[in-house]
Amino acid sequence: VQLVESGGGSVQAGGSLRLSCAVSGITYDDYAIGWFRQAPGKEREGISCIKSSDGSTYYAESVKGRFTISSDNAQRTAYLQMNSLQPEDAAVYYCAADLIPASCSGNSDYYWYWGQGTQVTVSS
Repeated sequence: VQLVESGGGSVQAGGSLRLSCAVSGITYDDYAIGWFRQAPGKEREGISCIKSSDGSTYYAESVKGRFTISSDNAQRTAYLQMNSLQPEDAAVYYCAADLIPASCSGNSDYYWYWGQGTQVTVSS
């Protein structure tokens, strides 16, 4: 299983970015794709998740109302639309796959496969 993120970059506060996560090698129909982020000196934070079988989602409070997760199951690609970005959103963003998703979770312990990460920088 491989995951490849793209779409990171630099924006000013209040701007938007859309991250993509291209997934390959998954043969199951039921899986979950999670988005995580980690800023320097901070713990990794699970910010969103989407479950392929029913489209159920999860958002951390820190991004709820600003970020939207979606997926194209046929293309095995997940997206994270990030609006109203603030300097505190700056981090390396990772996507990850949970192949036995009882539910959609922001807990990184459930995710076995990870992408390499993409940098998001937000200037004030």
